Amino acid sequence: MYYEYEYDYDGGAATRLAWGVPLHKALDPASAEAWVALDVAARTLPWASRTQLRARPPVRRDEPFLSGQDPYPRSVPLSPPPLALLLCHPDGRAREAALEVAGDAPGLRPLLVLRCADWAGPVRERARTLLAEVPGPELVRLAELILRLSRRAQGGFAHALLESGLREGPAGDVEALLAHPDRATRRLAHRIAVGRRLLSPMRLAAIATTEGDVTLQDLCAEAALAGLRDGAEPGVLDRLLTARAPRVRSAGVTALRAAGRHREAESYLADRSAVVRACARYVLRQAGVDPLPLYRALCSDPSARPGAAAGLGECGAREDADTLWVLTGHPLPAVRVQSVAGLRALDAVSYERMRPLLDDPVPAVIRAATLALLPDADRFDEHWLRTRLAPELPRAAQVAAQRLLRERVRRGGRPAG
Repeated sequence: MYYEYEYDYDGGAATRLAWGVPLHKALDPASAEAWVALDVAARTLPWASRTQLRARPPVRRDEPFLSGQDPYPRSVPLSPPPLALLLCHPDGRAREAALEVAGDAPGLRPLLVLRCADWAGPVRERARTLLAEVPGPELVRLAELILRLSRRAQGGFAHALLESGLREGPAGDVEALLAHPDRATRRLAHRIAVGRRLLSPMRLAAIATTEGDVTLQDLCAEAALAGLRDGAEPGVLDRLLTARAPRVRSAGVTALRAAGRHREAESYLADRSAVVRACARYVLRQAGVDPLPLYRALCSDPSARPGAAAGLGECGAREDADTLWVLTGHPLPAVRVQSVAGLRALDAVSYERMRPLLDDPVPAVIRAATLALLPDADRFDEHWLRTRLAPELPRAAQVAAQRLLRERVRRGGRPAG
């Protein structure tokens, strides 16, 4: 019976188009994912022949064919499928023939992009000829789909066409993509905007400090600093120094040297990020300032700047371990965490002295102590660790025991359980 060859009943775009639903209602035209899914789904439709498709109305769960009756007699005439489906037809000759009229259908340009990466050479070449005639602003609207398809073996043509249009076309086309929700599209737009010098150093600094994508953080921070070297306003560097992202902040701290503002690096010696602290030490040393005495002074009262404890371990001497062990009992949890990090950096962790911190009331301190004790995991008694998996213990203590048990097994200890 015909119902045995029915379309999928989940309302997919290919099925809806086959039922006669208009294209703009069958899928979201702005979604690159929807067009790719349509191209895949159309290949699995029950094509009545290589050129025709049985027309069907929308299907409901209560319709007769689901109970074994065939409401569509064999006398129902075959009607040509929509052009969108023909452009995705499993027969390459059908796809090539559909391209002859697709050039006059702007709404089907996403399928034109898909056909540019087609496995069949004649289809691919015809689609590329048509896509090359698409105006630049129209091509920009297809950027997300083009970049997605560029990962395919034959996807390079549309990608090169898009890049060329963005590099040589109006600046507004690039601007339109800077805030695109697709990450790959944003990256391309920013890379081209930087290459064309479309963004001021201050705007680049603002993007670097607010953008969540680390690739764009690096790109824009570097470009902003290049503008600073070319004589941009000094506020650019100050903006970078306030960034939440450590990699952007570290770029700003390193740039203090070239700007002749070495002494300002001192305020970043106790930064929460290790990479920022390292950059601050580098800048100070380039100015002839030894950061170690500064760290020792900060650790006399690290409450306001807990990162000083970690920094002391990163550049201190063995005798500074005593100071850090005292700070593991500091009333401020942040200081205890950073002092443990400093002891790790100084390679001065003691199994006996660090183990009590596994019972610290603050989860962050337990996590830091666990990380410090992992190299000594084989020294823990397995039974003791197993008792710490009890549900009445704090969650952080249970997780610490699990990590230590796994590391103990990895190091050749007796398997837990």
